[in-house]
Amino acid sequence: MITSHSSCDPRSNFTLVNGSSHPSSPRSLCILRLSAIGDICHVIAVLRTLQHVWPTTQFTWIIGQPEAQLASLLDGVELITVDKRGGLKALKELRARLAGRNFDVLLHMQISLRASLVASQVRAHVKLGFDRGRARELQWMFTNARIAARAREHVLDSFFGFAEKLGVRERLLRWDIPLPDEAHSYAARLIPDGRPALVISPCSRHTLRNWSAARYSAVAEYAGRRGMRVILAGGRSAPEREIGAEIQATVRAPIVNQIGKDTLPQLLALLERATVLLAPDSGPVHMRRWSARPSSVSMPPPIPIAAAPTFRANGALIAIHRPRIAFAAARRRSCPGRRRSRRRA
Repeated sequence: MITSHSSCDPRSNFTLVNGSSHPSSPRSLCILRLSAIGDICHVIAVLRTLQHVWPTTQFTWIIGQPEAQLASLLDGVELITVDKRGGLKALKELRARLAGRNFDVLLHMQISLRASLVASQVRAHVKLGFDRGRARELQWMFTNARIAARAREHVLDSFFGFAEKLGVRERLLRWDIPLPDEAHSYAARLIPDGRPALVISPCSRHTLRNWSAARYSAVAEYAGRRGMRVILAGGRSAPEREIGAEIQATVRAPIVNQIGKDTLPQLLALLERATVLLAPDSGPVHMRRWSARPSSVSMPPPIPIAAAPTFRANGALIAIHRPRIAFAAARRRSCPGRRRSRRRA
C-alpha cells in the first residue's frame, strides 16, 4: 500500500473519446467504493487489471474503514478511509485530506447518496458513474460521464464496465492478496493438519438470506460425526454473536466458535485452509473465491443473479444463482413432517 501521495496536476490531458480513453494512461485515478466486502472483492479484480495495463498510473481508493483491512494488503494503491457513519464530520475530514488534489479520473462505483456526497469532495477531470438507468439515488448528478447501459448484468461485469469506458477491455480475474504471517499463523492454529474442516459463517447483513440456527446446528453435528473439524466464523455484531452462541449450545459435537474473534485477513487465511465454507450470500463467500480450494457453498433463498457469488471453473467465472444444498439431516431436524418440501429441496 502507498502511504503518501503527491498532489496531482489540475491540468489534465485525459479525455474520453467515443467510449475510449486517450492513448496515454491517466496520471492519477481514484476509485470510490466504500463497501461492502463482496463488492470490494469485485473492485479488486478491476484494480488489478488497471494496474497491469497502466503501471505508471497513481491509484487511490476511497474506502470504508472495515473494508480497508483487506484492501490495505494490496500493493500499489493509496487508501483513504472514510467513516461511513461520520456524517458531515467525515466529509469535512475528507475534504481537508484531499485539499489541493486533482485526479485525472474518478471511478464513482457506488450507487448511494452517501457515496455521492463523498464523490462531491473529490476533484477530478472525469467523474465516471453508472448509466442513467442504474444511477439511482441521484448518482448521475455527481458525475460527468457514464458507463455503457446494460441490463441484467452481474456486479463484477458492471464494475468492469468502468474499465471498458476507459478503453481497457482486458480482464485479469486476480484476487491474490499477500496475507501477513500473523494471519497464516492464526489459521494454522485452528486447522493445524489435514483433517477436513468445515467453516460456518452463518450471517449476512440481509437477514432474509440467513438460515436458521437449527439448520446450521444440524449440519455442524452431521459434519462432526463424520470426523470434520467445525469452526464458526463471523463479525462482531450482536446478531452474529447470538446465532453463534445458539449453534454452539445445540450442537452435540466439538465446535470452535470464533465469531467476533478475528480480523478480515485472519478470516481469509482461515478460508484458504478450510475444506468447505457454509454461508449465506455474504462477504466470506466472495472472499472464498480467492482460494484455490473447492467447495464454496451458498445457501438458499435464491440470490439475484446480479449479486450472486462467483467461483472459477475451467478458467471461467461462474455465478452461483440458485444454489440447492442436499443436507437431508438439516431438513429433517428443522422441518419435521414436511415431506413434499423436502422432496422439492
